[in-house]
Amino acid sequence: MEREIIFFGNKVLDFYNAQHAKVQTKIEYVLDLVRFEKQVPIKFYKKLENTNGKYEVREITSQNSRWNI
Repeated sequence: MEREIIFFGNKVLDFYNAQHAKVQTKIEYVLDLVRFEKQVPIKFYKKLENTNGKYEVREITSQNSRWNI
């Protein structure tokens, strides 16, 4: 199973490019989970209420928690 990930605007890419390599690796890991795993843990992936199929993806570092859409 493979899901398609669509970014709205450049905010996600700008956010990704502003991160250190270690954080970028974690973001890529979570996106791969979302793309390829049948069930993704809710701590990484959550459907937004009252939207038309939009989800938020979360990556956690030792210093920060950030929500990306």
